Amino acid sequence: MGKAETTADPVTSAARRPDELLALARSAAERDATAASTLVLQVGGAMLSTVRQVLGPHHPEIEDVTQEAVIAFLNSLKDFRGECSTRRYAQRVALFTALDARRRLVAQRRLIDSDQVMEDLPAVSPSTPLGDALSARRREIVRKVLDSLPDVIAQALALHFVLGYTVDEIASATSSPPNTIWSRLRLGKQALRRLVAADSQLSEALGVDE
Repeated sequence: MGKAETTADPVTSAARRPDELLALARSAAERDATAASTLVLQVGGAMLSTVRQVLGPHHPEIEDVTQEAVIAFLNSLKDFRGECSTRRYAQRVALFTALDARRRLVAQRRLIDSDQVMEDLPAVSPSTPLGDALSARRREIVRKVLDSLPDVIAQALALHFVLGYTVDEIASATSSPPNTIWSRLRLGKQALRRLVAADSQLSEALGVDE
């Protein structure tokens, strides 16, 4: 077995597998109520998980936003061309819906809890009070970055770090050139580093050096 096979990207490999939900999606797009109900049962958990990652695990609007995302998903199936798996498409719709909801809700209340942690930052062990505090602070910083960035940049960051999309997949999902996506991710990460660097305690603990 060659090296390329052993180091294959698991996201890309998953995308190549047959889409067992595509037939259900096609039927649901034709207003087949039974197919729609079965499809929602299959993808609902993944959609709920995505909404939780964007809003935070204890946010009071999780169920409402998830329902909104499910409705948006079903309504958009007529335009779904199978460019990715049905499950990943459902997660993408959930992510966009949750990001839009965040924008609406952030003016009403400041979110203080989030599951989303940027993967390119060094890990902080939560096994001590200091680790717990730093982890909470880092989640808050990521939330602030998503809330403060232009929609297209926040969208690219969320697709990359929440759903694990590659640059090419983000480009396809957003109808943007790959070079544009690279630029958006770079700007988002720069904003993250600036906020981390402004927090002396967190910056020292994470080893972030500007």
